[in-house]
Amino acid sequence: MLDSFTAEGLARVQFAFTISFHIIFPAFSIGLASFLAVLNALWLWTRDATYLTLFDYWKKIFAVAFGMGVVSGIVMSYQFGTNWAVFSDKTGPVLGPLMAYEVLSAFFLEAGFLGIMLFGRDRVGNKLHMFATAMVAFGTLMSATWILSVNSWMQTPAGFSMNDMGQFVPENWWAIVFNPSFPYRLIHMVLAAYLTTAFVVAGVGGWHLLRDRTNPATRRMFSMAMWMAALVTPIQILAGDAHGLNTLEHQPAKVMAMEGHYDSHPDGAPLILFGIPNPAEKRIDYAIQIPKLSSLILKHDLNAPLAGLDTIPDENEPPVAVVFWSFRIMIALGFTMLGVGVWSLWRRWRGTLYEDKWLQRTAIAMGPSGFVAVLAGWITTEVGRQPYTVYGLLRTSDSLSPVAAPAVAASLIAFIIVYFFVFGAGTFYILRMMGKVPGTARLGLREGPLRTTGGPLGAEIMKPGE
Repeated sequence: MLDSFTAEGLARVQFAFTISFHIIFPAFSIGLASFLAVLNALWLWTRDATYLTLFDYWKKIFAVAFGMGVVSGIVMSYQFGTNWAVFSDKTGPVLGPLMAYEVLSAFFLEAGFLGIMLFGRDRVGNKLHMFATAMVAFGTLMSATWILSVNSWMQTPAGFSMNDMGQFVPENWWAIVFNPSFPYRLIHMVLAAYLTTAFVVAGVGGWHLLRDRTNPATRRMFSMAMWMAALVTPIQILAGDAHGLNTLEHQPAKVMAMEGHYDSHPDGAPLILFGIPNPAEKRIDYAIQIPKLSSLILKHDLNAPLAGLDTIPDENEPPVAVVFWSFRIMIALGFTMLGVGVWSLWRRWRGTLYEDKWLQRTAIAMGPSGFVAVLAGWITTEVGRQPYTVYGLLRTSDSLSPVAAPAVAASLIAFIIVYFFVFGAGTFYILRMMGKVPGTARLGLREGPLRTTGGPLGAEIMKPGE
């Protein structure tokens, strides 16, 4: 690992710090925007005021989270000029237009319709308000699409040539945007955003159910979140598996680090469940492993050979310990989410979804799990790409600005102080809003015929006094 007190080490720490703050807000707002669109659509379809109550409850939380995501994203962009000017110069012809497309086609769409979604229902009517809500949700997905295209190109660069100044020059925009890892990473990230939101909603619902099981809005949000956990988690696991196979094809060293395979295995590689990476001795100490299972997962053959880090020059190896552990945290949380989803299906089948206090307590404990899983996955992806910023072509050490370590350290300290004050206050305010019971003022005012909306998106209609 790099010395943390070099200019490069400090610049990497600063970028990791700011992006860790930034990624949790878009992950939440992407899922929450779609959740709001579903709630609004169900309100228009059923005229069940419970959905409108939930929409009004969560839209306020969305507004704060969206604003915090915008602020944290703006700060990140400055680092490309201050700390990573060489990277910006060499990749600018490719990545610059993609970032501009994200602002022009996605952020403007979100910002343009956000005010209507938050404040315009009584001014523009239900249909236009629904359209605005859908556009905000679509805008968040488009934003994720462009950003994932940028990052995926850095992982699996395609569609470019090099000019005389060492810059990456676009040759085929289709190949650049739809680079080999992009579809897998986009699906994996969007599903992660949906699960992150689902477990936040489930945690809030569980918190209020422990205090009052009769509130229809609380029951509805908990039911919808549990449907999402039960249905989306297995899809996410399959998407993650496909993403892993794609990574093995294009970034084998990253998978070697994820699996902890210091040595090659010519007749089937074991799946190392746990252990302590020992970089000095190039081995996993105290390994708990299942023979040949890694070959079965990655090659669908128990005896398939798998290369190890012994085939990679030392200077090109990613930091194994960080990647090894972050990957296991992500996987462990994914299967825990699956367990909670299956548990909720069993309780739903038994008719005791709202009576199981241990399920509700577990949902509260799992509330932050999506954020932790997203961060762990991002760490696996980004640290596993090292020592490159553009995989195999531009090294991190060659991407740095000519900046001194004290200057980077000063800005890092300033970021830490400001971030913990600003985003700490914003997070505290969001938690305060989540702690309030969803309003019941609208529940007695139903417009139009009441329909029963069974299935994943619509929980059962509450009976009077239930």
